[in-house]
Amino acid sequence: MFIDPTLYTTAPADERAPKEMACYALLDRLGIAYARLDHDPADTIEVCHEVDRLLGALICKNLFLCNAQKTAFYLLMMPGDKPFRTKDLSKQIGSARLSFAPPEHMLRCLDITPGSVSVLGLMNDREHEVKLLIDRDLLGAEYVGCHPCVNTSSLRLRVRDLLDVLLPALGYVPTFVTL
Repeated sequence: MFIDPTLYTTAPADERAPKEMACYALLDRLGIAYARLDHDPADTIEVCHEVDRLLGALICKNLFLCNAQKTAFYLLMMPGDKPFRTKDLSKQIGSARLSFAPPEHMLRCLDITPGSVSVLGLMNDREHEVKLLIDRDLLGAEYVGCHPCVNTSSLRLRVRDLLDVLLPALGYVPTFVTL
């Protein structure tokens, strides 16, 4: 796997996917500092370990979930090394059994594909169909790593900037859970 070890603090100068460039434009407009690494597709948490080590950020697992009827959608942010048990989460949010949402719903709601799930995808959720769930353990980290809606770059964001600037700007109030 190729990883450019250079940490960039600006948007890429080369041509990229419009949805990726929209992430940098949003962060720049909001005055949110970030560090960026470019790499081959990082679509598993195992591959993300090296990326996040270089970024100096907590590995963040982002899961796109739905209820059995596929009428309620959730983006769950949690530490990458923590196991996920649907029954624990379902109980806390008062939902029927949760499962991974099909890729077509991910694309429709967040304009992202499997392996690229990220809190930044919420900027594409114009109807606010997706509820954001954040594991409380992330609150103790200074930084989290996430993708800019593609899995060939990774960003380091301050948790405080995420909570105090980005989410309010997007109109999201997260639900904090304990997993």
